[in-house]
Amino acid sequence: MTEKDGLMIDARSLTKDFGPTRALADLSFRVKRGEILGFLGPNGAGKTTAMRILTGYLRPTRGSVHVCGIPVAERPVEARRRIGYLPENAPLYDEMMVIDFLRYTAELREVPPAERDRRLATIGKRCGLAEVLGKDIGQLSKGYRQRVGLAQAMIHDPDLLILDEPTSGLDPNQIVEIRELVKELGKDKTVILSTHILPEVQATCNRILIVNEGRLVADDRPEALSGRASGASIRLVLKAREGELDAAEVGEALGGIEGIREVQKAEGEGAGTLGFVLRDSAGADSREAVFGAAVDHSWIVLDLHREQVSLEDTFRRLTLGEQEGGEG
Repeated sequence: MTEKDGLMIDARSLTKDFGPTRALADLSFRVKRGEILGFLGPNGAGKTTAMRILTGYLRPTRGSVHVCGIPVAERPVEARRRIGYLPENAPLYDEMMVIDFLRYTAELREVPPAERDRRLATIGKRCGLAEVLGKDIGQLSKGYRQRVGLAQAMIHDPDLLILDEPTSGLDPNQIVEIRELVKELGKDKTVILSTHILPEVQATCNRILIVNEGRLVADDRPEALSGRASGASIRLVLKAREGELDAAEVGEALGGIEGIREVQKAEGEGAGTLGFVLRDSAGADSREAVFGAAVDHSWIVLDLHREQVSLEDTFRRLTLGEQEGGEG
């Protein structure tokens, strides 16, 4: 596939060794035009190494990567013209005014002189820098410095934005501002957001890659990842039509339902009620069967709803080596 097919990145079998340490191991993935991709993993998983290979700053030990159909290792300068890159610690010149730094960046990025003022005005407005263009970068808050970093990555109107930990060190308000900006950019750019912060990818990304120890361990939509690892759980609260239910008998009956792999006692909703959390097998949805069992046993159902496994739970399983339920 090439850029004509809508493919922005084609990474194949990327492996990177630093002496005896293997930072990436046979990593392959593709990114289509218009995706906001979360590149997720714990610290030391190989995220930054992968970003540096994608942008041509590192050569892989083995494997290849094409950006917009361009082989990065063979034609890195040409590939970089199509990429905007914000590294984790954006290289900014504190003694320069914001406007001068962006003009300098535009020159380095070979933006035609006749277009520079228009690009500066557009990027300054889009990144919320209008009020600080005349200030020295060294005077800016961390949030505004990140905005300047984003602006320099966008100044040449790239097709692909690669953002490495863009909210690192920001306060909660600044995180929300940068998050909204990334979502806005994703309307007309392909964006890769590399981070270890789960709320970032949930709030901004429509696809997630999870890497661990340099290997790809998951590739899916956020909502699919949230429900895949151990199946979902079912919250159930019951009461008897007459008298009281026997918790052991009810638990045994629930455990016999096909698709239910675990029954846990939980809080009820007051006197005469029983609460349970039922764990589905991976990929199963046993709510209909549970309701049928309640009808067969004449239980009154006060609550029956499905609770998805959180992305945090999935992330921990995939990166800490915990076994997925039902799969051994």
